[in-house]
This record gives sequence, C-alpha cells and structure tokens, in this order.
Amino acid sequence: MTVTHGRPLTTEITDILVTHCGLDPDAAARAPAASLEELGMDSLALLELSAVVSDRWQVQIPEETAQLSIAGVADLVARRADPPGHTENSVLIAAPLPLVWAVTNDVAGWPELFTEYARAEILHRDGNTVRFRLTMHPDENGVAWSWVSERTVDPTSHEVHARRVETGPFEYMRIHWRYTTEPGGTRMTWVQDFAMKPTAPIDNAGMTDRINTNSAVQLAVIREKIERLAREGGAGDE
Repeated sequence: MTVTHGRPLTTEITDILVTHCGLDPDAAARAPAASLEELGMDSLALLELSAVVSDRWQVQIPEETAQLSIAGVADLVARRADPPGHTENSVLIAAPLPLVWAVTNDVAGWPELFTEYARAEILHRDGNTVRFRLTMHPDENGVAWSWVSERTVDPTSHEVHARRVETGPFEYMRIHWRYTTEPGGTRMTWVQDFAMKPTAPIDNAGMTDRINTNSAVQLAVIREKIERLAREGGAGDE
C-alpha cells in the first residue's frame, strides 16, 4: 500500500473528497470498490479534487478519474507523483581510456574494484555480451543480496549497455556506461534508468537518492584504484 507522510494515500484521497468535494464517508465505506461517479461525485467535485491533488502532489489527474474507485485514484496519484528513477553520475580519472576501459569491464574482477560486491560469477559469454551474477556483502541485517545482470560492451564507441535480468525489487533497471577522453584523463559516466515495484520497500525517489549517494562513493573508490594502477604502469596504459 502506498503511504504518504505516514498515512495511506487512499485515506488522504478520501479525506480530500469528504472535506473538499462533499463525499459521504459512510457511502464510501459501504462501497469501497464504487467509482467516484457512483459515489455521486459530479464534475465540480472532480475539479476540486484535481485542484487539491495538483497543489498537494503536483500531479494532474485526467477526466476519466470519475470512473475510478478511491483506491484507483490513489494508485494513479502514486504513479504520477513517483516518476521513474533517473540518475547520472560521473568521475574524471587521471588515467588513459584503455586502462579505465579494461579495468572497469573486467566483471570477474569487480569484487576487487567495488567495495560493495563480494562475488561476481560469469554465467555466459556471447561476443561482447556477458551475463553474470553479482552478490553483495551482507547488509546490516545479514542479508547478502544477489541478482543476475547482463552487459554489452561496444569497444568502438566506448559505451556499455547493461540491465538487470533478475530485477528483484525493480520493475526494471538499465545502466548506460560512457567513457570519454578529457583534459586530465578519462571521464566515466553512469546513467541509470529504473522503476521500483509497488511491493518494494523503497519508492523511485528514495532509490534515486540511494543510488546517487552510493555512486559517489563507488566512483571515488574506482578512481583511486585505477589512478594507482596508472602510476604503477598498469595494463592497458597505452
């Protein structure tokens, strides 16, 4: 159930309809599956509902809202108030592109590159595409999260497209890696597009914040490790 400010969104929508639109709360309680139209909400009531929803959640609701139940309106508002997640994070690494490319695309070596992964198991290779299972270090509850992902590298454009195959709490998760040469080294950029399942313990906005925070940490770690390799004359420094 979607919760906003500690209360179920269905409760908030019901309160708006009762307070601002003249809904009979007893009628709503007797027929929870009834549409707003069946509950007697006319066009003026729906205009008032739309105005309050827009002011409170910055969400526009369509005219067809009259055909929805209160729970249906709550679901609609929840979806529009929590748009799909999108993040973009990058780091400039003082190392040549071939080295950065080689190290960061060695998936089997990710447990030594990232601090969050305990294991990376290669499951299948097909040309420039690799399927693999990642397992994280146990979290504070002792749970070691694991999932299967797939990534396809393009050595010509220096881009990578990846996605989660086992999505877990995500509806989908796609990651686009870009590598560009800049004065001072190589810029590596991660662009992530995703949406959380309704049953996930965190919404899109919350996951966006979590990804942005974690990406900054991991990118800093990766930069430090690759720059150390570059100073030591690491492989791929061409």
